[in-house]
Order: sequence, then C-alpha cells, then structure tokens
Amino acid sequence: MGCPTCRNLERAYERLLSEYIEARASAGYRISTVLAGQKNVDMERARYELEEHRSLCASTVRVPVLLPKREAPTRVRQLVA
Repeated sequence: MGCPTCRNLERAYERLLSEYIEARASAGYRISTVLAGQKNVDMERARYELEEHRSLCASTVRVPVLLPKREAPTRVRQLVA
C-alpha cells in the first residue's frame, strides 16, 4: 500500500487497539470498566475510519486485469466445428 493516509490510519488503529488491550488487562479494569469502554470506542472509531478510507482509496481499489484473448487450441476448434 503506497497511500500515506492508509499507513497513518493503520498506525492509529494499531496504537488504539493496543491501548484497549492494555486497559482490559489492567487491574483497574475489575474496578471500573469506563476507561476500557472509552478505549474500545476510540479503537472502533479508528477502525471505521480506516475501513472507510480504504473503500475510497485509489491505492487499495482492485482494478480487474483484462487478459488478452487466447485462441482455442486447434483440436478444440475441430471438435466444436
């Protein structure tokens, strides 16, 4: 992927995902889930932004490759005729 926006959004998502995982694994999570919940919301927003950008980004759009037409082998042409 050559798009700098894609790379930045991926980094942001990965950072927020790791923060969410840390918040879930912390001892404080058992006492209050609010911090982990906010980290989850932030992570999901980053994931959504990344997916939305990828759906519109020219570097990730797959353009079908048109292969040149090939002639059928002589044996197949004879059988069809």
